[in-house]
Amino acid sequence: MAEQLKNLYSKEFIEKLSNKLLSIYSDFKKEDFINSIFDNTWQDLELKQRMRHISSTIHSFLPFSYKEQLEILKKVKEDFSGLEAMIFQDFVEVFGLDDLDESLKALEVFTVNSSSEFAIRQFILKYEDKTMKQMKLWAKSQNEHIRRLASEGCRPRLPWAVALPKFKQNPTKVLEIIELLKNDKSKYVQKSVANNLNDISKDNPDLVRKFVEKNLGISKELDWICKHGCRTLLKKGDKEVLDLFNFDKSHHINLTNFCYDKTIFLNEDFNFSFEISSDELIGNIRVEYVIYYLKSNNNHNKKVFMISQNHIESTKKIFQKKQSFKNMTTRKHYIGTHFIGILINGVEVLKKEFFLNDPRN
Repeated sequence: MAEQLKNLYSKEFIEKLSNKLLSIYSDFKKEDFINSIFDNTWQDLELKQRMRHISSTIHSFLPFSYKEQLEILKKVKEDFSGLEAMIFQDFVEVFGLDDLDESLKALEVFTVNSSSEFAIRQFILKYEDKTMKQMKLWAKSQNEHIRRLASEGCRPRLPWAVALPKFKQNPTKVLEIIELLKNDKSKYVQKSVANNLNDISKDNPDLVRKFVEKNLGISKELDWICKHGCRTLLKKGDKEVLDLFNFDKSHHINLTNFCYDKTIFLNEDFNFSFEISSDELIGNIRVEYVIYYLKSNNNHNKKVFMISQNHIESTKKIFQKKQSFKNMTTRKHYIGTHFIGILINGVEVLKKEFFLNDPRN
């Protein structure tokens, strides 16, 4: 998670939250609550830790039953949305695991204009059948936020969230949800369905291939879901999936005029360009580049990047790209020999080496 996200929970946010709690519960100890939030640990807490700290503190300052606490929080939530509002779902995740019915009702409310995708997973783990039954009902909701929760909440590999090992092994129940949502008209829901399929593809590629075989060509929206849901398999050059999307005919395509930086310095951009041509229309084509990053152990780590994925109605096409070699928290670059490759329809047709220099030398 990006460092700055934790600052969503600012003094202004806590002030707003406190005022809303006070307006609903007149005996709410606002000043004590604020002081408890901003204790001596606050500055060191990251986003999800702050979220948990706030939800736990709310629980301490609402001396009621869980059901009564939820009724207060449902009213408070009306003034909050987005990521910052996930404190309410977090409250349910921590304090509601022993009350499935009330918790599911609350998560349905809290997910609107926010998302209960993280909190629902604890209930799937503890009450799989009952929770998935409810998620099937959510998949038929009139509200796109609730429909999206049905898909997003059961993704086997949802980022930043606890994994669902049983669904990684056997995603049958997840695919039942996807079947209910695959023709959804909301782009918000479509993206979640595609991401769910992509998760499934990492552990059960055959099931995703079968889904695509069955559903490709029905509608433009479903075609997009299928392709986006297969992006990991496409990036891996999975021949069966490439064939399904007609990315299997590249023998007529030539790559020429490849120009690239043979040496660059750390924190600079690596620039390259090339042309593809054919004696006939290029047609359906997927063009990618791969950087073989030098690692600290002198091996190379392969990373594939998309350039273009469409139908080209011409016999020539020029591509120009650049790749940053600035160090980031997610990637450290090492001085030495790297490689660039060009992939056409999943096949590497060119590979060249270049050298990354240290600007201090």
